[in-house]
Amino acid sequence: MTVPPLASALRRRLATGLTGWAALAALPARADPARYEIDPEHLSVGFLVEHIGYAKVLGLFRAARGSYRFDEATGELKDIRIEVDTNSVFSNHIKRDQHLKSADFLNAAEFPRMVFTSAGARRSAERTFEIGGTLELLGRTQPLVLQANWNKSAFSPIAKSNYVMGVSARGSFRRSAYGMNYAVGNGWVGDEVQLIIEFEAIRR
Repeated sequence: MTVPPLASALRRRLATGLTGWAALAALPARADPARYEIDPEHLSVGFLVEHIGYAKVLGLFRAARGSYRFDEATGELKDIRIEVDTNSVFSNHIKRDQHLKSADFLNAAEFPRMVFTSAGARRSAERTFEIGGTLELLGRTQPLVLQANWNKSAFSPIAKSNYVMGVSARGSFRRSAYGMNYAVGNGWVGDEVQLIIEFEAIRR
């Protein structure tokens, strides 16, 4: 029986399509970036703020945590979240720390968390990233950009089963954008807060 030319052409197209789908199905699935948890024992969140123009006060937060996803092969960085306990603020001066926790500044009783989140990052060089995200502070959310450097990734020589990634990040914001206006007008306390973030994260 002779197959009409039109039916023969349709069969060839169908066979070609099925072959293409089979080839796609044979390709390995693209792995999702690995999840990293920031090690709270190797996490430092610090800040610098001008004091009446004489010098900058250096402080830090003693309690924080976070996680993100990262693909070492492609450099894809996403799902970044860092939570900081505002009540853990420390500047090596008891009365100043009490003031920083008060409603004039962090209002830690009402807002116990300061949270940075970012959906993704732009790789600016081999080991540097521009992380555009948002910072939630005092009930307000504002844009914040962190410049991050990927320092090293390797199995830990101490906890040998842990694959560890080390990161240094920097950023800054104006506290008045969050309604933290104490002593901004007279210049006694600087408006700009410089952030210093150093951490090691464990791949899970």
